[in-house]
Amino acid sequence: MKKDMMQSFELFQPADVGTAVELMDRWGERGWAIAGGYDSLDWFKDRIKTPDAVIDLDGIEELRGIRETGDGIEIGALTTLTELERAPLIREQYALLGDAARHVASPQIRNAATLGGNLCQDTRCWYYRFGLACYRAGGNTCYADTPVAMNREHALFERSRCVAVTPSDTAPALVALDASIVIRSASGEQVVAAEDFFMPESKDITRMTVLDPGDLLTAIRIPGSWSGAGFYFEKVADRNTWDFPLVNVASAMKIDGAGNIEAMRIACAGVQCTPRRLTTVEALVRGRRQDEATAGLAGKAAVEGARPLNFNHFKIPLMENLVKRAVLNAGMSRATTLTSGSRSSGDN
Repeated sequence: MKKDMMQSFELFQPADVGTAVELMDRWGERGWAIAGGYDSLDWFKDRIKTPDAVIDLDGIEELRGIRETGDGIEIGALTTLTELERAPLIREQYALLGDAARHVASPQIRNAATLGGNLCQDTRCWYYRFGLACYRAGGNTCYADTPVAMNREHALFERSRCVAVTPSDTAPALVALDASIVIRSASGEQVVAAEDFFMPESKDITRMTVLDPGDLLTAIRIPGSWSGAGFYFEKVADRNTWDFPLVNVASAMKIDGAGNIEAMRIACAGVQCTPRRLTTVEALVRGRRQDEATAGLAGKAAVEGARPLNFNHFKIPLMENLVKRAVLNAGMSRATTLTSGSRSSGDN
């Protein structure tokens, strides 16, 4: 890591989506789209990523804003995290996303960081970001998966060659809300379910999302089916602000007239390369009371199959207890962020 001046590149500032898509198609793998820039500029300054062209999306107004649609809402990819946190429509109907956005980094970063950028940010594994030739960078080893490696932040599930995790706080919230991602390219528009937007390392170890060179994330759509449901978001990090999750959890729950759980969607980040949707938990709690017994069963089911590394065993009880609280408290409490030193981060 050189911490040097950025390598020179051509800068383009399109004013509309059509021009942006044309530029991204023209430059392909040699181009780089930038929104808020917090992840991108780190790569550029360290000279690990050296694009020939940077397409600055900041001037494209049609990529901003929150709009009601016939069956839910659509959020422009350049909508800032602060806007999500404060928007009345989000707070009243989709508070889970607003809570997740509120727990990203610091207020200063949230003022400029975008929803699209938060979803597309690269993993924070320091071996990879240091510029080492690991599997994710095209090499033939994983420096984090060794007996002496610093891997307390790394994966519990679905890991083979790479043990890096997704660092996004908004991603599990969108998975829990059954959101869809809208992608534009020179060949047209496609819509991908949020849980399918993130790339498993077993499928393509060099990418975090399904975006191909030339693709542009333009919007996020959330269906009205989860509007006003009971929500819960919790994040555990080493610091209260300006830090990535060790584990986070996001859940959306519906309760029927008899007080039983009618439906639930729940996902965690910080435990594998992609947001981990807990379908086993969703099936287990359906039809049960929202109580301590159900929450306990859910927590145990959530961590079945976890394979810790040398220094992240603590993530198993941490994830178990986060899921228990998400089941027990969905719709009953506001989101919280806990530091890893908090007693409650490992206790029920």
